[in-house]
Amino acid sequence: MTDQPFALCLHAGDNVLVALRAVPPGTRLPGDVTAQEAVPAGHKIALRDLRRGENILKYGQIIGAASADISAGAHVHVHNLGMGAHKQDHAFGTAAQPLPKAEAAAEFQGFHRPSGRVGTRNYIGILTSVNCAGSVARFIAEGAAAADILAEFPNVDGIVPIVHGTGCGMAGKGEGYETLFRTLAGYGHSANFGAILMIGLGCEVMQIPDLIDRKALKDSARFRYMTIQQQGGTRATVDKGVAILRELAAEADKARRAPAPARHLVLGMQCGGSDGYSGITANPALGVASDLLVRHGGTSILSETSEIYGAEHLLTRRAVDAPTGRKLIDLIDWWEDYTARNFGEMDNNPSPGNKRGGLTTILEKSLGAVAKGGSAPLSGVYKYAEPIDQPGFVFMDSPGYDPCSVTGQIASGANLVAFTTGRGSVSGYQPVPAIKIASNPDLWRRMEPDMDVNCGDILSGTSLEAKGQEIFDLLLQVASGSQTKSEAQGFGAVEFVPWQIGAVM
Repeated sequence: MTDQPFALCLHAGDNVLVALRAVPPGTRLPGDVTAQEAVPAGHKIALRDLRRGENILKYGQIIGAASADISAGAHVHVHNLGMGAHKQDHAFGTAAQPLPKAEAAAEFQGFHRPSGRVGTRNYIGILTSVNCAGSVARFIAEGAAAADILAEFPNVDGIVPIVHGTGCGMAGKGEGYETLFRTLAGYGHSANFGAILMIGLGCEVMQIPDLIDRKALKDSARFRYMTIQQQGGTRATVDKGVAILRELAAEADKARRAPAPARHLVLGMQCGGSDGYSGITANPALGVASDLLVRHGGTSILSETSEIYGAEHLLTRRAVDAPTGRKLIDLIDWWEDYTARNFGEMDNNPSPGNKRGGLTTILEKSLGAVAKGGSAPLSGVYKYAEPIDQPGFVFMDSPGYDPCSVTGQIASGANLVAFTTGRGSVSGYQPVPAIKIASNPDLWRRMEPDMDVNCGDILSGTSLEAKGQEIFDLLLQVASGSQTKSEAQGFGAVEFVPWQIGAVM
């Protein structure tokens, strides 16, 4: 980094620079500007004098307004930059340009399921309908581990208890119920599970028979269920559960990896612990990889509705038609109402860590986050955990809380996850592998054991195209069985976090 400029202007229309490394006072910067003060790496510097109330532009887009007069060369951050008017022209579908199909077909080695989907892993799931069954599900997994039942079944990747904190004490209809229902049913149909045992208590609101009847989870060879009350209590349920897992493992073990076209990949894209580099390096590089996947007929999912706020016009312009773009704006309207009635605000982001990394407003964060979506047309907009039924680049509604958002993407059909970070994130999402993408070289040096891809070298000359191809190639390798850093460390046991909406009663 020492042979690189201290700062960069990202767009000809911008009135701020971005510090590529720590800037000492007195440093001469691009645009014939002198730094008036020390500016941390990833933060913004005024390119010229800015008046109070004047819009601040980065990426050629408004990221807020000056809350005080700002002199050229001064640090621009929370002390002098705030939210401003940000009404955009949605211009539905005016920039939707189909991507050319890939010239050579890409493949991975996956598990072909009777549903026609292809898994990237072959786990056995213990899915719970209610919090009350969570401990018993873990007892069953521990009992199976103690009996070492998977030693007989080398093609099974492991046993994953899916436990959560809801399923009862809620209304039996409405938004909250339907959201949890879609989530549990979606995991029940995940291509990354070779077999599933579902456990309930018996008296909960989220009844197992409803899940089975409405979602046809009826493959008795690969799907079994029981309730603790009907089985006769904890000990009897655990003993029966371990015996069932042995039977399910024998069935799941029949699966073998076989070639599958890349169109069977469904990629959930996330960013968490973002910084001022995320929108310059990791996110646009993932956007290149997303476009490559779409060109091969695959699917990539952008989510975190609260973190596209202020940048939604960049997506509506790429919508395949006006109704698709309108669905995205309807989500934004719902979120404005949702946050207001819960005494929140849509601009409560960025987080303290984001701000230390150089992000100031939600508008700035959103513009960087949207870069993960590349340039492909927006072909669909879905509810949280709603089954994704068409290929291409799509959007799924979710909070910006990463575990909750990824949970929804997996329920919607994701069999692979790519997660960019600038501050450092440690998490995993069984049964789906997740690659971690570092936005800057310092993070890569500090947390390389947790990171799979270093996008910091974009700052020293690596092209976004080359890095995007590197990410795409790694996705194919991981889909074929290569372990990610988070998988190798055993992450994934606590990251199932369904979105809870509505009253707890």
